[in-house]
Amino acid sequence: MTTLLEEAIEAWGGARRGVIAEAAGIPARDYDFRPTPEARSVAELVAHIAATGMMWTNELTRPTADFTRQSFPAFIRDYAGGTAKRRPRGEWLRLLRSSYRDGARQIRAAGEVQMLQYVRRFDGERGTRLTWMHHGIAHEEYHRAQLALYARLLGRTPALTQAIQGADA
Repeated sequence: MTTLLEEAIEAWGGARRGVIAEAAGIPARDYDFRPTPEARSVAELVAHIAATGMMWTNELTRPTADFTRQSFPAFIRDYAGGTAKRRPRGEWLRLLRSSYRDGARQIRAAGEVQMLQYVRRFDGERGTRLTWMHHGIAHEEYHRAQLALYARLLGRTPALTQAIQGADA
């Protein structure tokens, strides 16, 4: 990697590819599966991952970024409205790919200097945009683990486990 920004974009790409692999490993017929009535379904989890990625990418690249300027639902509505509509599994996977590609392009266009500037986080504290980007990456990894658990609950082997087992062969 040549810059901190490219390193962060590469880390996000790895996280997103992992999310896509886990989501792709769950059959379309199981996208309505939810482990408990209160939990998100597979489709709702995928929609959430895409929507929050769009939200933090758009806000972080906004010149006057401030995560306290409105509520979380308002950010999602403004930056990712319509993301949660029902769609076939293939469209969910395309949305995950395209929202990463578009987001990475936006972040590169904002540039490393902007991404090293401070932003007000949801908790009201200040932090660099780049650090908040890493928070977004961690958020995706958290939900990737949920998708892996859902796969296990559906009797499937998670994508990361398959990759590790294949590497050991």
